[in-house]
Amino acid sequence: MAEKQLIKNARSIAGKFRVTDGDAFRLKDVDPGDTLSLGSEDKPRAKEALAMGVEALADLQDMLYAQDRWALLLIFQAMDAAGKDGAIKHVMSGINPQGCQVFSFKAPTSEELDHDYLWRCTRSLPERGRIGIFNRSYYEEALVVRVHPELLTKQKLPSRLVTKDIWKERFQDIRGFERYLGRNGVVVRKFFLHVSKGEQKRRFLERIDNPAKNWKFSASDAAERGYWDDYMRAYEDLIQSTATKDAPWYVVPADNKWFTRVVVAAAVIDALDSLDLHYPTMTKEQRAALAAARAALDGKGGGPRRRSMSRSSR
Repeated sequence: MAEKQLIKNARSIAGKFRVTDGDAFRLKDVDPGDTLSLGSEDKPRAKEALAMGVEALADLQDMLYAQDRWALLLIFQAMDAAGKDGAIKHVMSGINPQGCQVFSFKAPTSEELDHDYLWRCTRSLPERGRIGIFNRSYYEEALVVRVHPELLTKQKLPSRLVTKDIWKERFQDIRGFERYLGRNGVVVRKFFLHVSKGEQKRRFLERIDNPAKNWKFSASDAAERGYWDDYMRAYEDLIQSTATKDAPWYVVPADNKWFTRVVVAAAVIDALDSLDLHYPTMTKEQRAALAAARAALDGKGGGPRRRSMSRSSR
């Protein structure tokens, strides 16, 4: 597949799941089992497309790193067992590790609780030329903390700041933060991997029944299923309140992992392609230096190289 056609296809696929205007978004309109009419017989073709996408991503990331102007921040949010780790692993499999940074955010430490809730993520932002990946993020502050308000007391906020509008205020802060990042060359793309409750149950049981996957299962993960409806309402409000043109959400069907990975790869390719990436152009002085280096390597640079060859010939 030609590169231009691949990018065109990626843009088309990604666009079907992109949310830039939260006012019109309803989570019930997204089917976790959606595969855009592709069936299980199409899985080999989808995997082939993913492989080509991974190759294209490697090329784009190489230019991102060389150009050293932009940074790309990818944020992954989901219910447990939705496939965040697998999506990150497979989509980023061809990326040069030097140009990619991954951070997983668990329950905040005592040090992190002594700072504002954006602090721990802010200090992990990607450098220019790199792709940063957040496996969970500051959005947990409007998800798990909202579902479990007792966690809010651990943040030691002054009581008069904890009002009925605190979630709206956090959404305002997050939109402002992401706008600030965009204005400083950090492109933000956010992914909610939308798995169904039934598929999550199946994956939990697989983790219990398969000894090789026992380590992935946590009793606390199963306990959180009891708050499923609360989480879905929190996710819908969050996406409605923080989806913007410059920092869109991608609500990705996650019941079929092979399809989830294709959509994520397509969105990342589309984001990088939009930056008009290219390798740095050499200045006149730099081209002259390259010519001098070539001359030296070809043996036309004078005495030092001939003396070296003379020593090696003795």
